[in-house]
Amino acid sequence: MTELLWGGHQPRGRGPKPVITLAAVAEAGIRIADTEGLDAVSMQRVADELPVTKMALYRHVPGKAELVAVMSDLAIGPPPEHDPMPWRAALKTWALDLYAAFAAHPWLLRSTIGRRLLGPNELTWMEHGLAALTDSGLDGGEQFDSILLLSSHVRNLAQQTLDTGLTEAHLNQAFAEILATEADRFPSLAAAMRTAGRQDQGLEFGLDRILDGLELHLSAVRG
Repeated sequence: MTELLWGGHQPRGRGPKPVITLAAVAEAGIRIADTEGLDAVSMQRVADELPVTKMALYRHVPGKAELVAVMSDLAIGPPPEHDPMPWRAALKTWALDLYAAFAAHPWLLRSTIGRRLLGPNELTWMEHGLAALTDSGLDGGEQFDSILLLSSHVRNLAQQTLDTGLTEAHLNQAFAEILATEADRFPSLAAAMRTAGRQDQGLEFGLDRILDGLELHLSAVRG
């Protein structure tokens, strides 16, 4: 797995030069996952997509688990480059970029969890997030926890809106339909709905509040 993710992979066995590459195999898997979902990805399905024989794929990747790992690192790609900015703006931009990466490939929400070997692109995302806090005064553990907190919020919102399709607007519509006849039973909910503004602010609102708390903590550390 390490060789597959970190560029040391060479097709196994002797014989003619293969007509496909590991990148081509992973890109075929990504196309299937993007259009049909991660469950549709199989060695046979990828072979049909290229098209080559299923056995030809095993010269490049041992099985589906390894294929999905390579697909995931290739799909998430490296984080976008930005001009230098203050730590808070850098972290918020990083988090919004991460959400955009999940939006481009929603199946990444499933494939990038659990115990697994991290690829170079995933580690580059972590590197960029931590770089914003390098001179903050936080120790390494606090820097990691800060990144985890931001990425967890991004994942939570992405899971709701991208994986299930249940947006904040959908939730508010469902509430409104119930409250049309049940407002007396839920007065606080009805009052909140009457004064609710934007219906898609959960991602940025949550990021801003997390960063508010981190800014207060940084002030205490530095002070």
